[in-house]
Amino acid sequence: MSGIGRSVETAAQDTRLGDRNGKLKKTERRKQILLELKLRPHVRISDLAQRFNASAETLRRDLDALAKDGLIDRAHGGASVPVQGHYPSLEERTAGRVAERASIATLAAAEVCEGETIMIDSGSTTIELAKALAYRGVSCTVITNSLPVAMTLGHGAINVLLCPGEYQASESAVIGTETLEFLRNYNVDRCMMGASGLCKDGVSETVHGFAAVKREMLRRASTCQLLVGSEKFGQKGLARVVGIEGLNTVFADARPEQDLLDALIAARVDIRVADSAQQSQ
Repeated sequence: MSGIGRSVETAAQDTRLGDRNGKLKKTERRKQILLELKLRPHVRISDLAQRFNASAETLRRDLDALAKDGLIDRAHGGASVPVQGHYPSLEERTAGRVAERASIATLAAAEVCEGETIMIDSGSTTIELAKALAYRGVSCTVITNSLPVAMTLGHGAINVLLCPGEYQASESAVIGTETLEFLRNYNVDRCMMGASGLCKDGVSETVHGFAAVKREMLRRASTCQLLVGSEKFGQKGLARVVGIEGLNTVFADARPEQDLLDALIAARVDIRVADSAQQSQ
């Protein structure tokens, strides 16, 4: 296709997605920015402003918002794809500490009441939570961005709503602006999530795009609950999700060490330790 033909096609597409002046709406524009970053490692504000027929200030706000959600890295004059060090994949994490994660999940699942609405994020421990909920057979509604969670819960009395979004194959989950917009349509009784780390500064996450999903789930929930293995105590992931004061409950396989324990108690967080781990206390 010639450059002129491609420009005409792109302009027509932009007009369909946007208003009568051919300008994209905010949500669609941010989706397109993420798509641009799939095709190239760096984008410039000046190029994006021309591409989307928007002001440089509008594009700066877009990039700042996407960076805050952990979806891009801001750079001078533009943005780039986030750079991450090695973090174990979902498959790797699922293979380790199985008994500990199962005990945490069983404890947390016992808290869920008939008829409740719950948001559950993606992770190795929340997959165990899904198994425990399915085993209990409690009638509830679950909203999740995790395909394994949805598949585990989708065969019984539990009603499952699976978020749309950008599929992240290594995590079997969806992330991105569509996921966040979907979550904003709901208010739930509780959020039950995992994390990469828990320290006095709060909950943190390393997997690309997960911090934003967790933050939105926390905003939509009346009760905010963290399922975390003791190996993550004192650890800091790439992106901070929320301070410990934003949690109601922590489910774990061991009691935190004294400094973290004191901080959680001061923040009035309820700390629940799985029975199978009590012998080590």
